Amino acid sequence: MSTASAPGYRPGRTLPLRVEAARQLRRRRTLVVGGVLAVLPFVLIAAFAVGGRSGGRDDRISLMDTATASGVNFAATALFVSAGFLLVVPVALFCGDTVASEASWSSLRYLLAAPVPRTRLLASKLTVALAFSAAAMLLLPLVALAAGAAAYGWGPLQLPTGGTLPAGTAVARLAAVVAYVFVGQLVTAALAFWLSTVTDAPLGAVGGAMGLTILGNVLDAVTALGHWRDLLPAHWQYAWVDVLQPHAEWGGMVRGAAVSVAYALVLFALAFRHFRAKDVVS
Repeated sequence: MSTASAPGYRPGRTLPLRVEAARQLRRRRTLVVGGVLAVLPFVLIAAFAVGGRSGGRDDRISLMDTATASGVNFAATALFVSAGFLLVVPVALFCGDTVASEASWSSLRYLLAAPVPRTRLLASKLTVALAFSAAAMLLLPLVALAAGAAAYGWGPLQLPTGGTLPAGTAVARLAAVVAYVFVGQLVTAALAFWLSTVTDAPLGAVGGAMGLTILGNVLDAVTALGHWRDLLPAHWQYAWVDVLQPHAEWGGMVRGAAVSVAYALVLFALAFRHFRAKDVVS
């Protein structure tokens, strides 16, 4: 009797999302990542308390100069200092550890023999990995907003260039910023996920994705590339600053999201294509 016709067998019910999510939630690295992101705002508050307000670099005004103006300002600053690198780590970790960790534990072939269809296995693991990545993106600004409001009070967003945004408007804009940062990190997520289907070493997938992300940042700094930099996701990672103005400019975020989603879709497709044809022996 074939597996497809076995009594009670339904491919869509194999490896439920709640089971995969529970397994990932119990992992030590999940707790460590959550702890680091939750503690970071308090570290920043302590740093501002010890060091006081710092002047802008070369007398230029930035978000750092208004970080202690209100809780909303502090949350925006926490995003600004972490979006470039710190938030890359949990995304690369959650997505790069999906398939490669199962292979390193020699449990991947047993999952497929359960039997879990390969497409179902990848879809479940990718969905949970992206959900945990999104939770990491939300955790930092939420804790920063609460800690900042307690430390500096609740008030409007003081703009570095002058003027203010009402607190309610600023929080709504920050929510859009968090969503954009997550979309921007889809490239790193897709890179890590694709590498996770290629290698049996989780650190190789995580490190490879982070390395390629850093390479993109380096290339974006090469001004000689001119308009070619517009094709790099890293070129648009701080486009969200344009919406923290009295008159929000969304054009940069739209272009940045389009670039990131385009790269991510190609890499996700490569991951599924490769894994479906892969000879799994681990």
